[in-house]
Amino acid sequence: MTEENVGAPSGTIKVAVLGARGRMGRTVCAAVEAAADLELVASLDAGDDLAEVARAGADVAVDFTVPSVTEGNVRAMVEAGVHTVVGTTGWTEQRLEDLRNHIASTAGGRGPVGVLIAPNFGLSAVLAMTFAAKAARYFESAEVVELHHPGKVDAPSGTARHTAAAIARSRRDAGLDASPDATETGFEARGADVDGVRVHAVRLRGLVAHEEILFGNEGSSS
Repeated sequence: MTEENVGAPSGTIKVAVLGARGRMGRTVCAAVEAAADLELVASLDAGDDLAEVARAGADVAVDFTVPSVTEGNVRAMVEAGVHTVVGTTGWTEQRLEDLRNHIASTAGGRGPVGVLIAPNFGLSAVLAMTFAAKAARYFESAEVVELHHPGKVDAPSGTARHTAAAIARSRRDAGLDASPDATETGFEARGADVDGVRVHAVRLRGLVAHEEILFGNEGSSS
């Protein structure tokens, strides 16, 4: 559905929100409407026609949907020439590479279309990921635990995957071996393997979003 905003000042950025009826989508819509230099021109949810974004003249689309549809949404925005900011998780490296190729093949004469996929918009999460990557080279062992509400549809979370991948890169750059692990049976209890870093997902009523980054050396842990 299209949001009418008659008399909006010129020079504003026209924004469409995908997943507008979800918790994060509603928050984004409210933030856009409260900003003097932004104009909410379309708010779409499941079943709505994505072509409405282009018809509304959106400059940027913000996707807060679910992993099963976000890739298709972003591809549609790229084809429409609409820049996109993505807060939906579930993106694998293969899906990212497929999207890069899609952007390159559809740019044509319109110029590049920008797509920003952020695993987390929270300052504390960004700082935690940055600090974890810096600390990873100094510890023999590293694991990640993420805890969320039971309504979350993907596991591990995108933030946890991104954190683990950054830890793994830092460890490789430092020439570290794999974390010691003598497990021979019951590997399913060791969590997901993200580039050699184990990530554990907890889904519990009453939680919202939490992440723990664990490092350890002989005789000490943090």
